[in-house]
Amino acid sequence: MQKEKKLEQNKREEPMSLLSRSLLTGFIGGILFGSLGMIMYYFNFSEVSPKSYVLRSWITEEWTEKWLGNIISILLIGILSVLIAMCYYGLLRKIYSLWAGVLFGIILWGLCFYLFQPIFPNIPELSQLTNHTIVSTICLFVIYGSFVGYSISYDYFDTKMREANG
Repeated sequence: MQKEKKLEQNKREEPMSLLSRSLLTGFIGGILFGSLGMIMYYFNFSEVSPKSYVLRSWITEEWTEKWLGNIISILLIGILSVLIAMCYYGLLRKIYSLWAGVLFGIILWGLCFYLFQPIFPNIPELSQLTNHTIVSTICLFVIYGSFVGYSISYDYFDTKMREANG
C-alpha cells in the first residue's frame, strides 16, 4: 500500500500539448477581450457591442439585451476565438514577432468591420461609424491579436528551445 502511494506521488502529469495551450490561449483571449469590448460599449468608446455581432444579428429576443445576453455573447466570442487561435497556430506560429500579432489583429478588424459587415444586418456600415468607434475597435483588435499571436509564438519557441536543450 505504501509503495503504491509512493509511486503514485512520483508520477508527473503529462503537460498540455502546444496546440491545446494555443487553443486555451485563444479561449482566454476571447473571454478577456470580449469582456473589454463590452466595457468599451458600456462607456461609449464604441457604438457597436460585441453581442451585436454574435447574438443580436440573429436573435432579437428581449433577453439578449440583458445581462444573460452579455454572458452568452462573451462565451460565444471565447469559442470563436478558439478558431481564430487555431488559424494563427496553423499559419503564423513560427513568426516570433509582436508585429505579426498586430497585423493579425488589424486583419481581423478588417474582416469583422468591412468584409463580413453584410452578414450582420444590425451593424452600421464602416462609413457610418464614428471615428471614436473605429479607433477604439482597431486598438482592441490590435491588442487582441498581439495577445493571442505573441502568446502562441512565444510558447512555440519556448517549447522548441526546451526540446533542444533536453
